[in-house]
Amino acid sequence: MEYLIAVTLFAISTSITPGPNNIMVMTSALNFGIKKTLPLLSGICVGFSLMLLVVGLGFGQVFNWFPDLHLVIKCAGVTYLLYLAWLIARSGGATMESQAQTPLTFINGALFQWVNAKAWVVATGAIAAFTSIGEGYYGQNMTIALIFLIAAFPCVGIWLLCGSVLQRVLKQQKSRVYFNYFMAALLVLSVIPVMFEVYTQLGDKGL
Repeated sequence: MEYLIAVTLFAISTSITPGPNNIMVMTSALNFGIKKTLPLLSGICVGFSLMLLVVGLGFGQVFNWFPDLHLVIKCAGVTYLLYLAWLIARSGGATMESQAQTPLTFINGALFQWVNAKAWVVATGAIAAFTSIGEGYYGQNMTIALIFLIAAFPCVGIWLLCGSVLQRVLKQQKSRVYFNYFMAALLVLSVIPVMFEVYTQLGDKGL
């Protein structure tokens, strides 16, 4: 029981805190509404749980064999996050009825986890902290993934509801434009530590 409580608390604390996933969900809810954002939210929650399973099954070991692969994923993640920040910044005029722009999909949310630096940190940290080598390893891995799946929906859902509330509050287009600029800036700020890390690693390699 203590094990389940510890994993649950870890899942809640890492899922509900600000990060690229939650920023995207809240911004999407503001611009497109709850219904059109549910696929993105579901993709994030399911995608991260699947990522936990794959990492637990040994994919994380691949980084020990091919250390440059981690750097490639970081570079791809930074590039994609900056692209998402640009999309958020220019979505200020979107409304639920807008046909010019569409929200991110289930697949977008699921695949994004593989280039999300925070997702990698949480996934590897969870596997390292809450599994032990032995007969029960795979059972523990599945338990962690299931707990994260259950915890993620309400935790990320809070950000969905916040976006929906803001949709009612920020009725003027100019207000939404400013809000989206602000959220885009937050997303960029969340990438800066990873950018410095990538810059340092590239420098160490003489690139």
